Amino acid sequence: MKKFAKLLGFDPVKKQTNVKTEIIAGIVTFLAMSYILTVNPNQIFGSTASPYWSSAFIATALGAVIGTLLMAFLAKMPLAQASGMGLNSMAGGLIGGWAGYAAKFTPGQAFFLVLISGILFLLLSLIKIKGKTFRELAFDGMPLPVRSAISVGIGLFIAYIGFQNAGIIVQNDFTQVGFVDFTNWGKQIVNDGNPESYAAKTAAVALIGLFIIAILDKLKVKGSVIIGLLGATVVGIPFGVTDLGILKGTTPGISWKFWENFGNFFTGDNTVFGSFTSVFKEGVIPEGISVFTIIMIVITMCMIDMFDTMGTIVGCCGGNRVLSDENNKPHNYGQIMMSDAIATCTGAMIGTSTVTTFVESGSGVSAGGRTGLTAFTTACMFFLSMFALPLFAVVPSAAAASALIYVGVLMMKNNAKSIDFSNAIGATSAFLTVSVMVLSYSITKGIGVGLVSYTAMSIISYVIELIKSAVKKTEKPKRDFSAVAIVVSILFIIYFFVPTK
Repeated sequence: MKKFAKLLGFDPVKKQTNVKTEIIAGIVTFLAMSYILTVNPNQIFGSTASPYWSSAFIATALGAVIGTLLMAFLAKMPLAQASGMGLNSMAGGLIGGWAGYAAKFTPGQAFFLVLISGILFLLLSLIKIKGKTFRELAFDGMPLPVRSAISVGIGLFIAYIGFQNAGIIVQNDFTQVGFVDFTNWGKQIVNDGNPESYAAKTAAVALIGLFIIAILDKLKVKGSVIIGLLGATVVGIPFGVTDLGILKGTTPGISWKFWENFGNFFTGDNTVFGSFTSVFKEGVIPEGISVFTIIMIVITMCMIDMFDTMGTIVGCCGGNRVLSDENNKPHNYGQIMMSDAIATCTGAMIGTSTVTTFVESGSGVSAGGRTGLTAFTTACMFFLSMFALPLFAVVPSAAAASALIYVGVLMMKNNAKSIDFSNAIGATSAFLTVSVMVLSYSITKGIGVGLVSYTAMSIISYVIELIKSAVKKTEKPKRDFSAVAIVVSILFIIYFFVPTK
């Protein structure tokens, strides 16, 4: 047992943890991100009416198991992976034809592009320049104001996801978003577009769960997050938010008959596992799609994966000296990135979109997760979910939202003070990083806007100061931007301005 724990980086003294805490943290992480098991197939194939749905569910679970086990044994960090939100929408857009391209992609063609992006991602994790991989250089070259703002932005982003999932923040025709109407306890349309969602009730359940977590945390109660999750689930029963009918296995797409799900995954005409191999017969590029478009799609997928992962792990681990160094660089950074890249490749081959590190890992870290044992526990939960989906699906998203919001509270508390607002350029770029990340619903775009703005303003400022020093014949100013920041900024400019449609 000790040897096994050592493989996961478990050191109770050095990591300030114990087995019970790690297991609880792993369960909390799973509960916070288990929604992806049903959301991912919906994002890619539309709904449970799709013949690919049950096959995609198995692929989603297997992708999470493989990716999270890599985090456990290779990176030895309390981080979990699964098919990423945003990237699964991109894959769904390619397959469904609503992404605006000249032709629809088959599932196999879309997953093949995911594989190519994963291979490119893997190469960037292996190729070294002056002893460091490109991904490490990209992190080290990230300006400190932007790097510090990433954790704050991720915290607000996680909280915003929780607010939306619970229906606390709802769609508004005039201001785009608004606050839930607590005077109306009837049927309201929440962001998922489901008219059967009870926004006021789900909001109340999430807030009650949040209050339970905060109170227990103040009282130093271990496992406060998971207690809050379970408490919110129980509270949701009289509110009609927790659907106990799910346990009967009659809900479409959520069945106890796991053997049928496995059968649909491995055999038949509508299996995502088989769709990947069929691409070699049907062709990689759909008719009417240019090679340049394919290149830009692959580059876009790779960049989103790389910077989403970078932002996520900094957000989850930054500020915690057990998990990161004094520069907020997570320990075992190279192994984390390698785990992410390998998971993307394997995920594509089994039939799911880009597998990446989940921001919900922060809920497990906040619950005390410090080693790969947390990730291993989460992976086991994903494995079990393939056999008992109704049991896990009964925890409503409103309950999970309470944990996500509290993670936002903790990340704001721990990281906001690290942003230096005394420098105008640094303060502006940090503000843009945080605000764009949340308002655009994209970690990558937030990092991109923050980095490009910092680099552009710093270069202009440096040139002006250089001219002034030459005229006054004073000492040359110091450069506060790196060559890596310039290169990555150029890549982001291409990402923002070069059309892929």
